[in-house]
Amino acid sequence: MKDVDRTMSKQEVEAGEKAPDWSLPDQDGKTVSLKSFKGKQVVLYFYPKDDTPGCTKEACDFRDNIAPIKKTGAVVFGVSFDGQAAHQKFIAKY
Repeated sequence: MKDVDRTMSKQEVEAGEKAPDWSLPDQDGKTVSLKSFKGKQVVLYFYPKDDTPGCTKEACDFRDNIAPIKKTGAVVFGVSFDGQAAHQKFIAKY
């Protein structure tokens, strides 16, 4: 996401640890915050760029398998530095 400050300090989170709160714009420009999903399981994955072979495969795998994930009550977020237009183009394509 172009609006994301790339100089943010890196925080490593171990499996089972509480994630730090974050707020980022989604593909529609709306702000999404982790705290809005308190009490839910959140799957957060990071990828370098929309519409590249590896990233597309990963995103499409989540898309194709979203039903069982949703049955658990979990939500899935993919995060990259691409902007809103790139995200919308990717969504329309896939």
